[in-house]
Amino acid sequence: MMNNTNRSSEENQRKKESSVSLDSRFNQTLKNVQGLLKGRSIPGKILLTRRSDPSLQELSPEYERSSSFKDAGSSDRVTKEVEAILISIFTHHYVSLLKNFMEEVQGTSNANKNTNVNKLKTSTSNIENTSKEVQKSAMGARATDSARVMKFTKVLSGTTVVLENLRELAWSGVPDYMRPDVWRLLLGYAPPNSDRKEGVLRRKRLEYLDCVSRYYDIPDTDRSDDEINMLRQIAVDCPRTVPDVTFFHEPQVQKSLERILYTWAIRHPASGYVQGINDLATPFLVVFLSEYLEGGMDNWSVSNLSPEKISNIEADCYWCLSKLLDGMQDHYTFAQPGIQRLVFKLKELVRRIDEPVSRHVEEQGLEFLQFAFRWFNCLLIREIPFHLVTRLWDTYLAEGDALPEFLVYIFASFLLTWSDKLQTLDFQELVMFLQHLPTQKWTHAELEMVLSRAFMWHSMFNNSPSHLAS
Repeated sequence: MMNNTNRSSEENQRKKESSVSLDSRFNQTLKNVQGLLKGRSIPGKILLTRRSDPSLQELSPEYERSSSFKDAGSSDRVTKEVEAILISIFTHHYVSLLKNFMEEVQGTSNANKNTNVNKLKTSTSNIENTSKEVQKSAMGARATDSARVMKFTKVLSGTTVVLENLRELAWSGVPDYMRPDVWRLLLGYAPPNSDRKEGVLRRKRLEYLDCVSRYYDIPDTDRSDDEINMLRQIAVDCPRTVPDVTFFHEPQVQKSLERILYTWAIRHPASGYVQGINDLATPFLVVFLSEYLEGGMDNWSVSNLSPEKISNIEADCYWCLSKLLDGMQDHYTFAQPGIQRLVFKLKELVRRIDEPVSRHVEEQGLEFLQFAFRWFNCLLIREIPFHLVTRLWDTYLAEGDALPEFLVYIFASFLLTWSDKLQTLDFQELVMFLQHLPTQKWTHAELEMVLSRAFMWHSMFNNSPSHLAS
């Protein structure tokens, strides 16, 4: 009788201790959720590392932003909508934990759930699985939200546009009809002082016309052999540009593209024309044409536009392309050292974020240069549906001078979208998969996830001293 009483007492004690332990874990998790929602913490170590990495302890608790945004802090760089995405992703993980704890208390947890609670598997694909509800929020809805439109209107209507404020808004997407003006401002082509805008644009457009007449509208007898070869290469590449979009097949569109590219190449002899620059001109062409053409690109035709309008569109494309490439000149000079440097950084970043993928790619003998070179050369234009390109470029242009370094994080996020898939493929399959990525049905939701992860990883890793340590 005494033994039974002792056993019963011991069992009750164990249950009590177990309950206390679970209550403690439950309360701690609840505090984590509450702290997250109040902006106190970002549980990045839990979400983003597959192994214990002591170097992560070196991260600044404030996750300082790059020098181009001195008032570091996530709310200073990403708009409320993107913050909401990140918070929702993180909260889904904690809600999952709470659910598992409750099931454990009730004795209903199975072995798989216990494994998930203990290990917290953190692959990029899992982040996406836990954010399906978040993905319902497409960029198109946010960009046309009346509150966002009012913010853009307020920033743009001032006598002098505060570019930092405009960058913060543009990072998460620009309303379509505002995009031409916003892009001109972000690139420094149009001056922030509204009183000077018309005069500056008129002068730059006339300057472009003068360049075309001097360099393009001349007989081949006045060109050097190198110039003739370059013009021929451009003429070959223009019909190949964005082949999936019928609008770019129009002869007049291809002629405009040819004039822009050749004039740019002549004015920039250090690099000249490099294949891939033709792709970089297309977003500008579409955005500035949208000021004159209505509806979707499938219904566009430039045949009804006056020569003056076409000339203005070309000029804006030329100057904005020049401004963009000024910030990454060594991407297109001999041997393209800028791209090679960024591909190396991408490899190191992937190794740090997702070691299993990095190790598998290395074991299969695949070099990052074999697939990522095109990404940096064409800025993902060939990798995603063209209707998403202008949204992606809103973020590119908002980054300003920091864009080349931020591309590394965007491309890491893009690659690790398929983290689990990549680890199942051999060398030949990896090559084929990465050359034909399954993005044809992507919507704004998938692109927003890529950009959100990129921002999050940049905030966490960019200022870590051992960030790209070998």
